[in-house]
Amino acid sequence: MKIKVRESGNYLRGLLVLVRKDRKIADPEVQLINRVGKALGYCPKFCADALREILHNKYMLDAPPEFASKMLAEKFVKDGLVLASSDNQVHPAEARWLAAAVEKNDLSQAWYRQELERSASRKRLSSSLEVDGLAVEYC
Repeated sequence: MKIKVRESGNYLRGLLVLVRKDRKIADPEVQLINRVGKALGYCPKFCADALREILHNKYMLDAPPEFASKMLAEKFVKDGLVLASSDNQVHPAEARWLAAAVEKNDLSQAWYRQELERSASRKRLSSSLEVDGLAVEYC
């Protein structure tokens, strides 16, 4: 799926905001953010700096991103659930924020609950991410 640069920025920014919802950054979250950043064309230093600053960055708004398509929003929520569960638990603040992203993008709350249950039942980190199927258009 092809996405615009702005959408890629919203995708990464949204996942960074999600990381800070439980007020801690676990190693698996660092690995996933770096992987998402690479898939979206961001340099590793940018991702490392963003992660280092995210907990205290008062300029990064907490609002969930709004995407141009429901398909991209679903991909974002699925990757968000992988990220949120990467430290072996989905913090209530993470679940509420993702639910707000679902609402903002006019996705089904029933679909979200099903995806949340599915992510909770996974015993290990997913080897594939939805972002792997995205291609950023720079023109």
